[in-house]
Amino acid sequence: MIESKTLFSRPLPIAIFILVALATDQLLKYLVEAFLPFQEAVPVIPMLALYRTYNYGVAFSMLSGMEGWFIVGIRLAVVAFVLWLWRRTPKDRFFAHLGYAMIIAGALGNLVDRLLFGYVIDYILFHTATWSFAVFNLADSFITVGAGAIILDELQQAKKARSLKL
Repeated sequence: MIESKTLFSRPLPIAIFILVALATDQLLKYLVEAFLPFQEAVPVIPMLALYRTYNYGVAFSMLSGMEGWFIVGIRLAVVAFVLWLWRRTPKDRFFAHLGYAMIIAGALGNLVDRLLFGYVIDYILFHTATWSFAVFNLADSFITVGAGAIILDELQQAKKARSLKL
């Protein structure tokens, strides 16, 4: 059986995607820094506000008490591991490759913040009158959607495996 390559299984398209995603993330964070008040909610629609704050840890402020270089090391290890997975994954698995590209872009976006400022700029807040979700950013969204794409790919692979057994 001949394996067909998907767009993000090729190095150039994945590199372009990552660079565009990274540039978009950094542009939005620049605009947030320039125009959004610090730790003051700016309502967008019910349940969604812009809220500039700084995250000194990793996702959802976990490890915020850790040394900055330790967190940089973790992010670099994640990028290296995802690149390794990307190289080992069969070329016909579109959603897996898309997910890897998104995770790498998100990790690099937050890594740039960490290296430049010592923290990550977050600015999206989902909330109700009695509850609020962690403040996050576009890079975090890339990581989350990327993980979802990989899960979707795994579910597709499981479905294919079941149908081949029938």
